[in-house]
Amino acid sequence: MRLIVPLGPAGATDVTARLVGQWLSERLGQQFIIENRPGAGGNVGTEAVVHAAPDGYTLGLFDAPSAINATLYDKLNFNFIRDIAPVVPIVSFPYIMVVNPSFLPKRFPSSLPTPRPIPAKSIWRRPASAARRMSTASCSR
Repeated sequence: MRLIVPLGPAGATDVTARLVGQWLSERLGQQFIIENRPGAGGNVGTEAVVHAAPDGYTLGLFDAPSAINATLYDKLNFNFIRDIAPVVPIVSFPYIMVVNPSFLPKRFPSSLPTPRPIPAKSIWRRPASAARRMSTASCSR
């Protein structure tokens, strides 16, 4: 069986595919080959999955950019919504929208909850000016 990843090797999607492929191989007794098909923002690998024989031996592991590409490219050789059938979600990541606090959207999709302001806070323990004053020797471990 082939598990096509529409991105290059060593990224989060590739590592996930290799872990899932190994898990599926052990449970199904079938060898899974992870095939990276990077290019065109994931469109090359997505097209390879779409045009694969419909025999059930080719799967694709897609992430958000693969679906987003459908809105960015006018002339694709596939329709992501029509041509890809989801089987199972494997990983989910929270996405957040970050905007300037003075920005007030005029419209927000009704299918999503209305955004609520989150107070801005620094992730740094000390002001950036204090971090710059530290010497290299005191930062090394």
